[in-house]
Amino acid sequence: MQIVTTKRLKEILRAFKGKEMIVVGDVMLDHFIKGDVSRISPEAPVPVVAVNKEFFVAGGAGNVAVNLAALGAKPTLVSVVGRDAGGELLKDFLRKQNVNISGVAEDYDRPTTQKVRVMAEQQQIVRFDRESKQTISHEVSAECMRNFNAALTQAKGVILSDYGKGMLSDNNIKTLVAACRKHKIPVCVDPKIDNFKKYKNITCMTPNTKEAWEGSGLAPKSGEQAMENLGWKILKMLNADSILITRSADGMSLFEKGKKSPITVKATAREVFDVTGAGDTVISVFTLALACGAKLHEAAVLSNYAAGIVVGKSGTATVTPQEIEEVLP
Repeated sequence: MQIVTTKRLKEILRAFKGKEMIVVGDVMLDHFIKGDVSRISPEAPVPVVAVNKEFFVAGGAGNVAVNLAALGAKPTLVSVVGRDAGGELLKDFLRKQNVNISGVAEDYDRPTTQKVRVMAEQQQIVRFDRESKQTISHEVSAECMRNFNAALTQAKGVILSDYGKGMLSDNNIKTLVAACRKHKIPVCVDPKIDNFKKYKNITCMTPNTKEAWEGSGLAPKSGEQAMENLGWKILKMLNADSILITRSADGMSLFEKGKKSPITVKATAREVFDVTGAGDTVISVFTLALACGAKLHEAAVLSNYAAGIVVGKSGTATVTPQEIEEVLP
């Protein structure tokens, strides 16, 4: 593997501040209701949760934008919410996290995607969703594309965050990638399995091992050779510049067009507490590093350090440049 010096990693980290970035994708409102259980309801055989804490955070593409803001970048979110209370709560949260929401359109005909989780003693009791998976209308899509093009004049990197809620239609994917290529801006994708093969000509895709196998259409196999075959197949299938497969305890494998062998980056986490949102952190750091002029393998090393930090935190967490710098050798 090519050696990346600590000095070089620090240079990249310090270039994060103020970098204009765009996140396009499906935004959602994560609503957590937490409490204690001490009895069963007399009305039905279900636990009664005595609520003692309730809060809202941004999920999906919103969490990617929040990650970028925590890293010191200036993210603009291009997405759609409903004209409802959930949409207002979500936009208010994003504003407070220093995310530019000027690119978020409102749609009268669909609800804001919400995931409501009822938790007791860290155990999820039930989750209920409010959402539409229909492709956004032509009018709303056109508004989002106008918002994207306006932001693109200043942007240095683009992340497509696909959760299969209708924002990233076939036509939008092609238009977004073509615009990034035209402006020579890195465009990286966190894929939804259903749309996996639609992301042609991108800079990078960052699937986890499970997503990589499912997206490729191959049956999962064990061993390093099987992983290598998988990575090269996806790279060729998408005509991508690179594929970064995140592999939990086995670190990451970077497959780069024109190279004969992948680069494997070993995991750095000392203790894994919660992997929630780790993929959002990886693609945020990776793409932001590329936007700052990092080479692909440098961006992979830096995102691996960031992932090692965030999995040691509880819940959907973010990481700062200072935290990353502290764990560098």
